[in-house]
Amino acid sequence: MTRPATRPTTRPANRTVTGPATTSLAIVGAGPRGTGLLERIAANTEELLSPEQELLIHLIDPYPPGGGRIWRHEQSPLLRMNSMAADVTMFTDERSVLDGPVRPGPSLAEWAADQRAHPPYRPVTDPVTAAELAALTPTDFPTRRAQSAYLDWVLRRAVAELPQRVTLTVHRDTASALDGPPDGPQRVTLSCGTILTVDQIVLTLGHLGSVPDRQHAATAAFAARHGRYYLPPSFSTEADLSGVAPGERLILRGFGLAFVDLTTLLTEGRGGRFEDRPDGSKVYHPSGREPVIHVGSRRGVPYHSKTGYALQGPPAPLPRFFGPAAVDALLARPGRLELRRDVWPLMAKEIGFGYYHELFHAHPERTALPWEQFLADYDRLDWYHPETAALVARAVPAEADRLDFERLDHPLAGLRLTDPEQLQRHLRDYIRADADRRADPAFSADLGAFLALLSLYGQLPRLLAAGRLTARSTARELDGWWQGFFSFLASGPPGFRLRELLALAEAGVVRFLGADLRVGTDEATGSFVAESPSLPGHRTVATALIEAYLPRHALERTEDRLLAGLLRSGELAEEVLADPEHTHRSGLLTTTPAEGRLIDPSLDPDLDRGLDPSLDPGLEPGGTGHPRRLALGPHTNGRAFAAFARPRTNAPAFRQNDAAARALLTALASSEKMEVGLTTARP
Repeated sequence: MTRPATRPTTRPANRTVTGPATTSLAIVGAGPRGTGLLERIAANTEELLSPEQELLIHLIDPYPPGGGRIWRHEQSPLLRMNSMAADVTMFTDERSVLDGPVRPGPSLAEWAADQRAHPPYRPVTDPVTAAELAALTPTDFPTRRAQSAYLDWVLRRAVAELPQRVTLTVHRDTASALDGPPDGPQRVTLSCGTILTVDQIVLTLGHLGSVPDRQHAATAAFAARHGRYYLPPSFSTEADLSGVAPGERLILRGFGLAFVDLTTLLTEGRGGRFEDRPDGSKVYHPSGREPVIHVGSRRGVPYHSKTGYALQGPPAPLPRFFGPAAVDALLARPGRLELRRDVWPLMAKEIGFGYYHELFHAHPERTALPWEQFLADYDRLDWYHPETAALVARAVPAEADRLDFERLDHPLAGLRLTDPEQLQRHLRDYIRADADRRADPAFSADLGAFLALLSLYGQLPRLLAAGRLTARSTARELDGWWQGFFSFLASGPPGFRLRELLALAEAGVVRFLGADLRVGTDEATGSFVAESPSLPGHRTVATALIEAYLPRHALERTEDRLLAGLLRSGELAEEVLADPEHTHRSGLLTTTPAEGRLIDPSLDPDLDRGLDPSLDPGLEPGGTGHPRRLALGPHTNGRAFAAFARPRTNAPAFRQNDAAARALLTALASSEKMEVGLTTARP
């Protein structure tokens, strides 16, 4: 059962429980990750908790449970997911490899199609969202409000599946502090003053903000001195854009999903209107309240949009080149590994396999060799072997049908133009061609590559958990290049967003700045100045600047009070990787790989001396996990774990949720009787 409580009243303060043994757990963070963990606790409780034990769960979050901060209902109805409704699930299925039981559930599309068939049913109260869900098709890109409704139902189903001896109390509050010995109860202080005493605690905090770093703080100070608008990296749904004036020249630095959201809010969100043309393109009718948006980034182009079609041929049997055996072989090598040198060739070959499997099976008229012959040669060749390029050229006559990672990664490489209008035309042509290709099933090989790209995350967690990548490779290649490249290829917006971008560019509301963007400040004029080698010698001057990308959590600058307090007391560790020539501070919490136990330096003298366990095979990778504290999510060094996933992909997050739930329940099953309850701090 669940009792929502702003002031929790689950049991009287300091009441000693007699009879059945009672154990307790706090989950701090009630968004998708906390919800997914709760579902796994419900699935595993009967097996791991003895029948005579009762369990008290505290679910803590100031935002609505289910959606949490990022996916709460209270955000603009204009904002969309970048996944189709059929590609979003919170449930394990027949492809999931777990120690716990598989409990299938509907995808967002399946749930929306017949909500009454999926108890516990409760009508969606917002009429606009209810109408959207009623009309939603599997290939639609839902609003974030629709996903919020789905997550609300997922949470309610997880609660309904908890055994009767499990009590859940929801606290719409912030956990501000945590203390307690590793061999005793943990005390969680809420901002209202209530103190919860629990046996185990897990931090599923989701995406967290950080205090601006030195560079962003300096830019903010410049803007304040000159009365200019500046927005450092922020969550788009929470950004106050009212300071951007109509017609103002605005620079957006970043061309990913944050750019898409911010541009939507600054255009359609200010009363502008898109109209569909008969040929499928769009025209934008301004409201007059829009700024003039100048956008650029390192690549200088927007993320590739998601495809809007299914595979045209049979699915590729993945993995083939980057599976468990390949990871075993990598880990068996002596010495440290580098992503680009040692791992990427296998990853690239896997992506290429997915791409060419679809091309040969769905579009054989555009190939010149039988698939079996191509695959036999492809199997024996390394990705970077000269014969591989020759094989592809021989088998795939059209250059546009060949997979070229360098061309994809650097689309404006070498481009040098003298006229800004030339750049506008070039970018409009590029975006139009990309939008057309992503909407055309004739190029479904792109989807084959995308699915192979996603499959890599089934193997990366084990490789990363081994701690074998060098510090420099982790910093520059994993956290730097790879994450950006993956997002550019696989985490783009729906296709219609690129059509809207074209319409905005044609209306003069959006202007393109080029690649390798540099933005400086001019104290004499109080202006922001943008330059790009795509337009040598040209400067764009603006009076407003937005960093159009999400904040990257840095533990030493975290805005989360609980984490900040644990950091000050030395009870958690930032991931710090050290090589003789490089030290990488990732800003992430260090946790144990499998179940996410929080690393407490005070429990590990080697970490306390500043040693890196990954450099010494005699030390356990990652250090010693706290016996009563876990952390799951993007603020940890798990990296490869997303809160929800495509169906039938054996999602790493679901596997970790299951491992964490089983670890928590196993620990709780061994807990002795204790006094549980609530105490309220005195003023």
